[in-house]
Amino acid sequence: MSKRYLDAQICDAAGLRKEDAALMRELLREYDSHQKKNALKRRYYDGHIPLREVNLGLALPKDLQGLEMDCSWGGKAVDVLAARSRFDGFVGRDGQSVDALDRIMSDNRLKSEYPKAVRQELTYGCTFATLSADDEIGCRIRFHSPEDAAALWDGVKGRIGAGFACIDSEDDGTGRRVSLVNLYTDETVVVLRRFGERWTAEYHENSVGRALMEPLTYNATARKPFGRARLKAPVRRLIQSYVRTICNATIGLEFSTAPQKYLMGVTDDQYDVLVSDKFRAYVGSLIASTVNPETGEKPTFGQLSQGTIEPHVQMMRLISVQFAAATGLSVTDVGLTNDSNPTSADAIEAQTKALSLEAEQLNESNGDALVQIALMAQALAEHKPISELDDDARNIVAQFKNPTMSSLSAQADAAMKIASMRQGFAQTDVFMEMVGFGQADIRRIRAQESKARGLQLLTEEFDDADSGS
Repeated sequence: MSKRYLDAQICDAAGLRKEDAALMRELLREYDSHQKKNALKRRYYDGHIPLREVNLGLALPKDLQGLEMDCSWGGKAVDVLAARSRFDGFVGRDGQSVDALDRIMSDNRLKSEYPKAVRQELTYGCTFATLSADDEIGCRIRFHSPEDAAALWDGVKGRIGAGFACIDSEDDGTGRRVSLVNLYTDETVVVLRRFGERWTAEYHENSVGRALMEPLTYNATARKPFGRARLKAPVRRLIQSYVRTICNATIGLEFSTAPQKYLMGVTDDQYDVLVSDKFRAYVGSLIASTVNPETGEKPTFGQLSQGTIEPHVQMMRLISVQFAAATGLSVTDVGLTNDSNPTSADAIEAQTKALSLEAEQLNESNGDALVQIALMAQALAEHKPISELDDDARNIVAQFKNPTMSSLSAQADAAMKIASMRQGFAQTDVFMEMVGFGQADIRRIRAQESKARGLQLLTEEFDDADSGS
């Protein structure tokens, strides 16, 4: 979101308290300080890299510096890991779902919104979830990238102390500009609305007891509590190396396609004819020339040896291996294949072990954030602080699907082994999930089993009645 559409004018909103105006200025400074780098990360995720960012000034012509070379590696590094983080809902203290929380999840389409949030989280290092009261569904949950939101970390409380998020925008004829912003503090939610060139502030009491904003962070540290992007500088430099190499290979291929030829000892007129239509001279099957009458020299025709792109191909393979090592991807994910000796399933699983471990850490971090979001959502819907929620509402756990993404046969085999050792496990939903059934299939199976048992009971009762008569 462009800075000119969200500037310091919002801090002069009518009705905005002095202390909140100062807080908004601090948040805007934090927001502005990251926008240039956030735009860079988004561009690398989208794969748009101009040659001026990769040119060393040796082989690439300056005339081509404005050319963009698309590279999907940035998006691949994010999407492959995001695909392994699959949120599957919340589980209560008794192992069952919480009805009130299930309704909030369904109304906010949390399962389908989560994958989008994870991609933003990995691209920028974090994404922000915001909550607001809603008369229809009780609580509205939205996710915002750092290009649309900013927050200040409270080290004492170990969470966000204050933050803002751009909620809506409008078209002013030259582009979209922010028209609605929410400022979140522990005590209030300040709704800032734009009317033309003016802003107004509207205060709403926050009964939950904390700022209604929670970050989902990737690879966070004590120094960087809002996480670090997966597309960090070393990864971007490998992408630059690949784009530079593929561009050099493209130029080398052009020279290989049209090798340089030479013709010496021709007259001036013959030279002018050849130079006037170089392409025709190149594709022609016959080049004829007479003896130079001025020097008596016979024209000599030759061709320089063609270049090869093999060094470029080898360099691309080397960079691909380095990129796979830096991101935890398998070499096949970055385009390296060996058809003469296909990779075994065990070898592929070994290559992706690091990625699976990273996905498990991601799920642990995001699971804690989702629990905090769920607690705030329930408290907001019930108009009470989090501390006053009952034990059933508080004792919840975020559930994720297995990030290793093992084959169905391997999961089914593991389920059968567990069932043989643990009595009754085969009758659980967990067993059904491990052998490959989704929640929709499990519900249908349970319903049809219940119906079959009911019909069997009715049949037995009629048989007993007939035998008794």
